[in-house]
Amino acid sequence: MYLGHLLLSAHDDESETARIERLGRQRPEKLGSMWKEVGFVFSITVSQLLSEYFISGFTLLLPTVSEALNIPSASTTWPASAFSLVVSSFLIPFGRLADIYGGFPVYIAGCVWYCAWSIIAGFAQNELMLDMCRALQGLGPAAYLPAGLQLLGSTYRPGPRKNIVFSIYGAMAPFGFFIGLFFAGVSSQFTTWRWYFWIGAILIALTTGIAFFAIPSDTDNVKNNGVKMDWYGSITIVSGLILVVFAITDSAHAPNGWATWYILLTFLGGLAILGVAFWVEGWVAEQPLLPFSVFKIKFVRPFILGLLFAYGTLGIYLLYASFYCIRILKTTPMQLVAWYVPMALIGILLAIFGGAFLHVLSPRILMFVTGVAIIIESVLFALAPADANYWSWIFVPMIMSTVAIDIIFNVANIFFSSTLPSRQQGFAGALSNVLLQLGIALLLGFAEIIASETAYQGERQSYQNVFWFNLACGATALVIFMAFVRIGRAKADLTADEKEAQRQREENPEST
Repeated sequence: MYLGHLLLSAHDDESETARIERLGRQRPEKLGSMWKEVGFVFSITVSQLLSEYFISGFTLLLPTVSEALNIPSASTTWPASAFSLVVSSFLIPFGRLADIYGGFPVYIAGCVWYCAWSIIAGFAQNELMLDMCRALQGLGPAAYLPAGLQLLGSTYRPGPRKNIVFSIYGAMAPFGFFIGLFFAGVSSQFTTWRWYFWIGAILIALTTGIAFFAIPSDTDNVKNNGVKMDWYGSITIVSGLILVVFAITDSAHAPNGWATWYILLTFLGGLAILGVAFWVEGWVAEQPLLPFSVFKIKFVRPFILGLLFAYGTLGIYLLYASFYCIRILKTTPMQLVAWYVPMALIGILLAIFGGAFLHVLSPRILMFVTGVAIIIESVLFALAPADANYWSWIFVPMIMSTVAIDIIFNVANIFFSSTLPSRQQGFAGALSNVLLQLGIALLLGFAEIIASETAYQGERQSYQNVFWFNLACGATALVIFMAFVRIGRAKADLTADEKEAQRQREENPEST
């Protein structure tokens, strides 16, 4: 029988529109109390904070760690990038595992793994051990990020309540960036760099404990759902992405740039493997990891392309804004932390108030705001003088950076979660996060090439060249969004499953 009809038949005196609106605002039945919902939302949204913690803070901590472990300057890229590289490469396979076994076990397993390798990283004795720990750390967020979004997407119906929860989730990215900077600054100035990892492990352990008791298990919901693992697709996609991103990232520091033999070998080899992955996903896999049907959804392809450009600017801004402040403006670590306070505060305000307007404002307006915010932040840093005043040149970009990422991240998460059925919520979470991580990894790799190739112009000018590149990426995203993307408001609505059941009922009325 028609699923949506069953769901909406609880109050016969209500119209269908009123029932959908009510269901989009009320607490999900599986979260039986306010405290249960608070614990559920806290544990999943804070996990997003913890993934950003180990990205932003490590950038600030890197000079201290490099000196302590005698890491040469040419090798400092890898302790920083190994984490993001692994996260971006393994998100989609772990999203499929969440669809097969449930979001709860994959989420908890990812958090426990993340905590363990964060503790071990604090004991690193040399560059190789640190690189290995950072790479293995990345498997944790690669597992729990798509699983967390799967849990959110399958628990909350389309509507204002879901918008608010996803706004909180999105705000955790800039807030996590700030928290990471704060503890990195404290660790580097007042204790030892090792406490940065151990403090992170304590925060992960706390979040995991709350999650274990607050998140309802969904393993029974996914039993016999028919979802299978695509091992051939997993192997080819992961290995292809790793090789391509490695080549782009390391080319800036290779002896002969792109002419270096191993750069060409890994780049061309990665492209060839991704070509095999395309063939596997389209014509071999029984249940492809990247089903082509998803890309047939109206406006999905240009939206994904625009997201890659928009998301990538976040990584460029966070890294090179920090470099500019520390190396050109000569700020101390704790002074830089203070300069990032507006970014965290605006992120919190957007979480509190932004979700209340997502079902009212057109996504077209929100995407326009994202593109303009990226352009403004880029222009101010690209033109900033060597003695730039914080309030004149830095304060506004700090606000614009969190406005840009929070808004578009929320729009994307809600769109993918509401568009895909419950059996693909793990994929929805993986897709949203892989676009974020992959966009950052790719564009940051090109930004490093620009900085390296123009280093002869001076450090300050090379950084400003990167911000002009950041502006071009933001403008490209803006053009794509405005010209080619038309998606509806995030209002209360039927779920994707209910819409599918409704279509089947209309096509086969005799089967009801």
